[in-house]
This record gives sequence, structure tokens and C-alpha cells, in this order.
Amino acid sequence: MDGNGRWAEQRGLPRVAGHKAGAEAVRRAMQSAADHGVEVLTLYAFSSENWRRSADEIADLTGLMRFYLERELKTLEKERIRLKLIGDYSAFGPDLVDRLERALERTAGNDRLTLVVALNYGSRSEIATAARTLAGQAMTGQIDPDEIDEHALAAYLETEGLPELDLLIRTSGEVRLSNFLLWQAAYAELLFLDLLWPDFDEAAFAGALEHYAARQRRFGGR
Repeated sequence: MDGNGRWAEQRGLPRVAGHKAGAEAVRRAMQSAADHGVEVLTLYAFSSENWRRSADEIADLTGLMRFYLERELKTLEKERIRLKLIGDYSAFGPDLVDRLERALERTAGNDRLTLVVALNYGSRSEIATAARTLAGQAMTGQIDPDEIDEHALAAYLETEGLPELDLLIRTSGEVRLSNFLLWQAAYAELLFLDLLWPDFDEAAFAGALEHYAARQRRFGGR
């Protein structure tokens, strides 16, 4: 979800206004996903690299997370949306962690849509952690190194148990993955849009799904 800052700058607004508009786009995307029968929607909300931003912007982002989490929890329950988190969200402090974990608990039984939110997430770190876990098991004899294959590694990724990634969308005209779901995106369809994230609306979501439906997925078979 890229382009919040540029959206605000184009309008002569502070960056926090772009993040607020981006949060509204999250609400639209979440509702559109549920309405279109999407099984899982994953949003890259805060990367492990985002800590390099200014302290004020990080405070604005975490404050918005706290505000929208409280506001949207009833929506998640009403729309039967299950919340799942990936990344080391413990870095956001005990207050926000407590709110996040209460939301996880309250939505655990929902079955219409799984909303995966990546917080303090980095795909390279995720893969390295999985490899380190397998290496430790090999050293203690719990697993034969010759048995370590892509399925064994995938079982220790944070997306274990979720379906294969089908479509990855990046907004704002940037054409790179920026350390997001690198392993999972191996055979995903990639869609890069010039649209800034706060302008990503229901029509844009439907257009992305139509674009995906028109693709021929061969998985390297031909």
C-alpha cells in the first residue's frame, strides 16, 4: 500500500493526512475483498524498514493503528472477518500489542475473510528465521538435512496454513516487491498500478481482480 505521503504532498497536506486517507482505503479494500469472495487479503502495513522514518511519523502511524483498530473491530466482527498478523508486532509496545491480541482473539472464529496484516514484517528476515529453525533441528538430529526441501521451509514461514498467494498488487507506480512475501510471490501474478494507495477504491479492486482473471497461470509448465 504505497503512496500515502505523495498523496498528501500533492494536496499540500501533512503526511499524517495521507496515512489517514490510506486507512480509509484499507477499509474499502477489506470490504471489497469480502464482497468479491476473496479468501485472504494481506496488507503490508508497516515494514521492518519503516523504523527508519522520523519519530513523529512513526508515532502518527502507531496512533492511527490504535485508533482504527478500535474503530474497525466491530466491523470485523459484523462482517465475519478474521484478523491474522505476520511480523514481530511486539516491537510496538505493550498497549498496542494488547489491543492487537484482543482483536485476534475476538475475531478468531470468523470465516468470511482472513485479513492478514504485516506489522514490522520483512520477508528476508522471515526466510532466514525459517532456515535457522531448520538448521537447529538438523544439528540436534530432529530432521535429516537431506529432507529439507521447499515444503519443509514453507512450513516455518509466518504464512504457513494460508493458501498460495495468487495476486500481488503494488500501488503508486513503484515496480519492486520491497521485501514483501518474496518466497510466497514465486508464482503470484504481479500487478503494479500508478494509482496512489489512498485513491485505491472499489473500482480499482474490481479491476485488479478482472486483470487477474484474464491471466493464464502456467506455473512454469509451458
